[in-house]
Amino acid sequence: MSWTYGAELQELKRSNYAANPLINPTSITISTTFTEVEGRVLEPSKLRFGNCGDWFSRGGRWNFNKKNYMELQVQFNKSKHSIAAREGDLRFTFSLMEVEDKAKPSMAGEEMEEDDEHDSKEVVLQRYFLQEWKLVKSILDNIVSNGQVADLSSVRKIQSIVLCGYKAVIRFFPHHVSDLEPAVCLLEKCHGTTVGTALRQESTGEMETKCVILLWLSILVLVPFDISSVDTSIVNTQSVDANEPPPLVARILKVSKEYLSSAGPMQTIAGLLLSKLLTRPDMRPAFTSFIQWGHEVLSSATEDVMRHFRLLGAVASLAAIFKTGSRKSLLDIVHVVWNDASVLIKSTSAVRSPLLRKNLIKLAQRMGLICLPHRPTTWRYVGKHSTLGENILQNSSQSDPNGLVSKSGSSSTGHDNFLQEEEMDVPDIIEEFIELLLSGLKDTDTVVRWSAAKGIGRITSRLTYTLAEEVFLSLLELFSPGEGDGSWHGGCLALAELARRGLLLPVSLPKVVPVVIKALHFDVRRGPHSVGSHVRDAAAYVCWAFGRAYNHTDMRGILDELAPHLLIIACYDREVNCRRAAAAAFQENVGRQGNYPHGIDIVNTADYFALSSRVNSYLNVAVSIAQYDGYLYPFMDELLYNKICHWEKGLRELASSALSNLVKYDPEYSANYVLEKLIPCTLATDLCMRHGATMAVGELVLALHNCGYVFPIDKQKVLAGVIPAIEKARLYRGKGGEIMRAAVSRFCECISIVNINLTEKVKRSLLDTINENLRHPNAQIQNAANEAFKQFVPTYFATMDDKGTFDITLKYLEQLNDANVAVRRGSALALGVLPVEFLASRWKMVLQKLCKACAIEDKPEDRDAEARVNAVKGLVSVCETLTSTTDHSGLQPDDHKSLCITIKTEVMQSLFNALEDYSVDNRGDVGSWVRTAAMNGLEKCTYILSKSDKLDGNESLFDANIATNLVGGLVKQAVEKMDRLREVAAKTLQRILNSEAIFVPEIPYRKKLEKIIPKEDELKWGVPSFTFPRFIQLLKFGCYSKYVMSGLVISIGGLEDSLRKAALGALLDYIQADKVKDENEKNSRELSISNDILWVLQKYKRRDRVIIPSLKMIEILFSKSILLHMETQTIIFCGGVVECLATELKGTKDFNKLYAGIAILGYIASISEPIDIRAFSYLLSFLTHRYPKIRKACAEQVYLVLIQNGELVRGENLENAIVIVSECCWEGDLEEAKHQKLKLCGLANLEAGQLVMHSSQTSARASQHKPKPDDENASYSSLVESAGF
Repeated sequence: MSWTYGAELQELKRSNYAANPLINPTSITISTTFTEVEGRVLEPSKLRFGNCGDWFSRGGRWNFNKKNYMELQVQFNKSKHSIAAREGDLRFTFSLMEVEDKAKPSMAGEEMEEDDEHDSKEVVLQRYFLQEWKLVKSILDNIVSNGQVADLSSVRKIQSIVLCGYKAVIRFFPHHVSDLEPAVCLLEKCHGTTVGTALRQESTGEMETKCVILLWLSILVLVPFDISSVDTSIVNTQSVDANEPPPLVARILKVSKEYLSSAGPMQTIAGLLLSKLLTRPDMRPAFTSFIQWGHEVLSSATEDVMRHFRLLGAVASLAAIFKTGSRKSLLDIVHVVWNDASVLIKSTSAVRSPLLRKNLIKLAQRMGLICLPHRPTTWRYVGKHSTLGENILQNSSQSDPNGLVSKSGSSSTGHDNFLQEEEMDVPDIIEEFIELLLSGLKDTDTVVRWSAAKGIGRITSRLTYTLAEEVFLSLLELFSPGEGDGSWHGGCLALAELARRGLLLPVSLPKVVPVVIKALHFDVRRGPHSVGSHVRDAAAYVCWAFGRAYNHTDMRGILDELAPHLLIIACYDREVNCRRAAAAAFQENVGRQGNYPHGIDIVNTADYFALSSRVNSYLNVAVSIAQYDGYLYPFMDELLYNKICHWEKGLRELASSALSNLVKYDPEYSANYVLEKLIPCTLATDLCMRHGATMAVGELVLALHNCGYVFPIDKQKVLAGVIPAIEKARLYRGKGGEIMRAAVSRFCECISIVNINLTEKVKRSLLDTINENLRHPNAQIQNAANEAFKQFVPTYFATMDDKGTFDITLKYLEQLNDANVAVRRGSALALGVLPVEFLASRWKMVLQKLCKACAIEDKPEDRDAEARVNAVKGLVSVCETLTSTTDHSGLQPDDHKSLCITIKTEVMQSLFNALEDYSVDNRGDVGSWVRTAAMNGLEKCTYILSKSDKLDGNESLFDANIATNLVGGLVKQAVEKMDRLREVAAKTLQRILNSEAIFVPEIPYRKKLEKIIPKEDELKWGVPSFTFPRFIQLLKFGCYSKYVMSGLVISIGGLEDSLRKAALGALLDYIQADKVKDENEKNSRELSISNDILWVLQKYKRRDRVIIPSLKMIEILFSKSILLHMETQTIIFCGGVVECLATELKGTKDFNKLYAGIAILGYIASISEPIDIRAFSYLLSFLTHRYPKIRKACAEQVYLVLIQNGELVRGENLENAIVIVSECCWEGDLEEAKHQKLKLCGLANLEAGQLVMHSSQTSARASQHKPKPDDENASYSSLVESAGF
């Protein structure tokens, strides 16, 4: 960046120093412009205060809101030791002694949330851990002060959430010498009270408690005194065996060894405790004993599960010991442990256990570090310094060529010094360790490879340059073509470790970079998928390590070579983690390697979130980056050679679109090179290459046309012969034929848009191909063929005579009645995209045929929801095509008026009928697809009618009747059970009411509707609690109430509980809100609702889809005493319901309907009205139903009716009737049930002839005739459904 100073620059020019007579003789020249210096914006400084840790700036400043400054000191003095000292420079320092947080308790949560958003991860974790640790520390202090565990429940409360890892947490633990023995007692107490399984231990907090205590002991055992001196058990003992550990240590060893056999986190922490304890100088006997125990465990490996966990714990503890202990004390046992480990690594247990192999790798590398003395690595590359002073001193000494040699090792002089360094005695066993680590890099598990890579880096740091070079060359052998993906992944991890530690010198980079580039593109096909994403991710990690490790002078050429490949992976990789890893590596190099061309712009474009979407990466991010020099042709080559032939179909299609988006940068290259490469590939033997090339050629042709490129005649001939060549090779057959059909359809669409010259024979051939694809049962192929047909016919057949156009149209009209459902689907789609020239002379026939195709087929075997959906879409498309032009080209003068009348009378009615399509198959409510298409079609036809002129006699095309049916149909869908349909219906109605382009007239109660459905975006119409309270208000208006009720009963009586609660709650709120003051209109809302319910029951008679939910809704309303107190209307309503039940329950075998009907009869029979006798008599008829569960449910309702309505059975007869109902076993013998029912009839003064006859009442005939198998299965199915299965 640069700063310009206008006034200073003008002053410099006016001074005219070049003409000064005093300056000229001195040969000094003064420029008239300022020197431009490139700089970098550094991160703001980090402020540390109080106990809150590091505090980072926000937006370039520190936010001191809600902070109180306790003390502020300002001192001014002259700097004596400034690195960049200047004369008279006064410096001042601020000493913040303490910063306290004075926020109120009520604001604590808000402030903490605000801080968490900006603070570093470590600060946040530390803050929350301290809150949790207060409880843990108070319990531990209480245990220590009492000297014992007084309450076992306190042990259960110790549950620490260790988010930072034990290394960050352990520094908060108390570490007094007096705590050692109580802590051991506490550990033994917890260990001795273990009950239950590991899952129970985890759920009750036992596991966390043990982990915390073991972690606490790992600090306490580091007391700077002999543990024997703090062991109270040997105070009174005069003599202690020197070869035995103290009793306190023996207790710790005993419990820790048992925890090493655990499968939980106690195993790791127990190993940590043993490593801290046994590496003490006074623990030699205990150490020797443990090594002997470890030898026994490692040499006796078996297949037993528990012993396997003990083996894991033993190896992990040995690795921890070799990490913690001193070289002097451990060097003698290396060979002993290695003998056991080398045998174990080849055993069956190690082959089956990745965790065991990981621990053995870790043990081997740490034994290697013990064998190699720690020595300064003079040949290590040091490209960056950790302090500002060292960096400034390095910059000031850059004039000295020798100063850079020792730091970076990048010059030839430094390389010669490495060869002249002193020889080093390396034990022979080191070679075995390195071989094991190199083999670990090839392991099948990532955790093993990662551990081996770290081991390679650690051991290499102790070697001389010559030996390290041998290790490096061995690493390069892992990248040979014959190695698997695991070897490449482990090799990349190892290279990254060497680079991070400065062990990979710049002189070796020319050997490494080609390997890393290959790893960035590693992708091996295996069956229907490929492997290699982990290798590409690791290769990006290597590039990231390069950016952090090396100076920009050493990386100047390397970054130019790596940048295109990193951006290719960042934009075009299949996996999002690889894209983000490559972008992070590029960002790291740009940020640390200085001024890279367009680096900041590219980093801003290819950020973390932009790369999360593969489509956005391919079509937007890559296109933005390709405009910069050096990226366009690598991007094109990547798409051409790797992505067009990718194994995933979706990625090939995406790569074709991405390649076409790059055409605008160099159309000539795309036409002369890329297109020439792709055309022969359309006949390739590999399906992936063939499909991708066909898609890419079509997209490239279209993109070149959009760029203004004119295709030569010879190239047009080549393009015209692509599809015939594919058909001649019979590439539609066999595996991949469906994929190729979709690609060919897209190719036809593209060349039709471009208008490539075709011969008549080729035109007919391509039309036949499109027709075959339209007949295909695959919906994706049909849609692709339909898009091709939409462009192909107007381009190549628009100039045909009337007979030719009629033949094409008639062909698809005839196919609407074809027995093959796929043919009907494709024909409906094709008719919808025909140009107006093909429809003008026979539009009435087309509309009538499509209207008929929208209706549900008469024969069940011919019914197909997708065909009806396509018919609805085609019908609406034809209407739009015929009315789209202002001059109505091709129509006769009177045809337009007749067309509008047909749309009003026939098309709109067909769409209204499609709203009643509730077809169901094994896929569910497939009729919802038709209803969705119908709602979209109604909106479009409404606009067509609204913008047309009025008919003669001032009769509007879009009248109030159509408007009522339109709004009512949409409202009905807006209160039904499917969230998706409710949202579509509400948004459609919202657009119709608020359309600015076309005003829709004649809508009743328009102002009320606009208030209920406001013109606002982001309204949650799919949420029941938002939708139902709004649309329920339409029950006030008679023209809409029946539509609302017909949809509302489905939601309230449905199976979904949350939907039922929302719908029922909205209805109850509507009924009980705003009490009417006039006594005559008190129950007006209930009256209206009862009439609407009766209308629904009458309209949908014998249609269980509506009747069953309606009966359930009536039962729910009756249970809430609604619709039972409407005076005379109650009699009318209940009478209508009983008549409906007499029809619906007759002969039904549906348990849900029977249960709801019986419950409703019970409520009606309980009211003191003339209708109660009729309902009670009908209810008694179910006491002899064929199903025992129905008889029992009926008896329960009869019992409740007798208790609540004493008018039905009077005096002593009531008590006798109650006894009969309660004591009879209605689920038992049917003959006994018949006898008891006759008694009840006598007590109620009801003759047998007065009972409403039920088809299932004649049980004698049912017992004589064996039920049909179908009926039996149907009844059992209903029984299972009623049980909730």
